[in-house]
Amino acid sequence: MAGPGLKIMVGLSLLALLTACGDKKPVEKDRPRVFVQEVKPKDYAASVTLTGDVQARVQTELSFRVGGKIIQRRVDVGDRVSAKQVLAKLDPKDLQTNVDSAQAQVVAEQARVTQTAAAFVRQQKLLPKGYTSQSEYDSAQAALRSSQSALTAAQAQLANARDQLRYTALIADAPGVITARQAEVGQVVQATVPIFSLARDGERDAVFNVYESLLAEAPEDKTIVVSLLDNPAIKTTGTVREITPAVSAQTGTVQVKVTLDGLPEGMQLGSVVSATAKTPGKFAVELPWSALTKNLSDPAVWLVDGEGKAQLHTITVGRYLTGKVIISAGLQGGEKVVIAGGQLLHPGVKVEIAENTYKDLAVEPQP
Repeated sequence: MAGPGLKIMVGLSLLALLTACGDKKPVEKDRPRVFVQEVKPKDYAASVTLTGDVQARVQTELSFRVGGKIIQRRVDVGDRVSAKQVLAKLDPKDLQTNVDSAQAQVVAEQARVTQTAAAFVRQQKLLPKGYTSQSEYDSAQAALRSSQSALTAAQAQLANARDQLRYTALIADAPGVITARQAEVGQVVQATVPIFSLARDGERDAVFNVYESLLAEAPEDKTIVVSLLDNPAIKTTGTVREITPAVSAQTGTVQVKVTLDGLPEGMQLGSVVSATAKTPGKFAVELPWSALTKNLSDPAVWLVDGEGKAQLHTITVGRYLTGKVIISAGLQGGEKVVIAGGQLLHPGVKVEIAENTYKDLAVEPQP
């Protein structure tokens, strides 16, 4: 058995060993190594490529002014027509009958006027001699005036019947190109129902359907370049002349019309064209995709504060591009954003900033 002295010596040795261990500093864990980018906001102007088609400035829906059965169609879609050219005809039988009836009514009223005029002349001659009374004279005069009024009415009815007959021919009111046909021979149509669509000769527009969000602010430069979609080398310039104030219920877009400064060879009515429009510049920051993370469901980035600690910061993404994002709100400038190495970070952890081999990706002004 060990004596009391041996136990004391062992106790002192353990005490010395524990004291020596307590003097050592705890080993600090390795800090996460990250790459950062300093925020440098500049004006950002997004560009949007739109697709539309070439249309006539004035497009007219042509229709008959009377109803009837179509018996003749003389033009088709794509045909060029001249002013006063007959495009289609209705069956004129019923309206011709109306003309004949009105003509007969006019002849009858003319005979009546002749008869009452002769009777009135007789009364005019007899009254001064006392061979007739004043009342008979007045009656003859009234009969003449009544027959004359009836003749005028019959003549007006005849003129209207002739107009109705003339309306059985659908006539182009201006030169242009037929762009649509809505009826065929044999079809019975009502008055004012569109039969043809006519693109009148003259100025041409490029028409685009644009989402309303892209037009939150009016473009500063209304002059844009419009090119043929199939052959971008064929291009012309145009000026925005009209933006519809209402959003289409079917497409959710607004219509933008661009007046073209002439049509080059190869670009014609109906051609599909494209145009690139730039929105007004906004104060924004451009960061690589790798900088994005999430704060619950909101987009966020990791920032490195003055003490070298990582902090999660919520931001607003204005636009997603290839390999990068545009931050529209949440960063003011001068912050250090982690663009690589943020996978294992948590709020308040101290990080080691590695030498940044990434080139600063601040937004450059658009040309």
